[in-house]
Amino acid sequence: MAALVAGSLFASSVRASEGGQLRADASRLPDLIRQQTLTNEQRSARIQALQAQIDKATAALAPGDSETRDLEQQAAALAPAAGRTAVRGPALEVTLDDAKLEGGELPSGATADDYVIHQQDVQAVVNALWAGGAEAMMLQDQRVISSSAVRCVGNTLVLQGRVYSPPYVITAIGDIDRMRSSLDNDPEVDNLRAWSVRVGLGYDVNDVGQRTFPAYGGTITPVHARVASATS
Repeated sequence: MAALVAGSLFASSVRASEGGQLRADASRLPDLIRQQTLTNEQRSARIQALQAQIDKATAALAPGDSETRDLEQQAAALAPAAGRTAVRGPALEVTLDDAKLEGGELPSGATADDYVIHQQDVQAVVNALWAGGAEAMMLQDQRVISSSAVRCVGNTLVLQGRVYSPPYVITAIGDIDRMRSSLDNDPEVDNLRAWSVRVGLGYDVNDVGQRTFPAYGGTITPVHARVASATS
């Protein structure tokens, strides 16, 4: 009877998998991530090229059309705040990295989460730099703005369709002393520094001199919005 049940289960498994593996081949996941990241980079470059064509065509219309000219002037005035222009200035660089485990083994009572940089760590540094008056910011090799979403999946970072592994590098242009002070006085960044001392997480801040950041190439059109309730 047991042999009959086992044979039935085996046949069901074969039918369910249609002769293939029941489990996904996890070994292909890194290759799929790299391929999709490359695709996203190519599409981003294409979007920037098309945006440049649109800007050029709009500028060509402006001299002969007063309404278009007025809109173009308004857009030009708002472009720096929206990250739509390249920026150059003194920059501060913050590097975050996972801790290195001696011998590759976790100490007693510790968990793997204690030794990796998390989304809230990256976001804490980003928020502190904005609060410190950052005029422009780069995360890894991408320009980000105040509404850019930072997401971490496991020990990888997902930003605007691209996947990155640590170390994570956040670079901001602005008043160096003010941004340093903001990092030093931010409670969430202070917690990150405490963990860096406790378990060896990488947290380094450096003045990297003059840097030039490209214009932000992502969308600035809100996807979701909520009307604030009126206060009495």
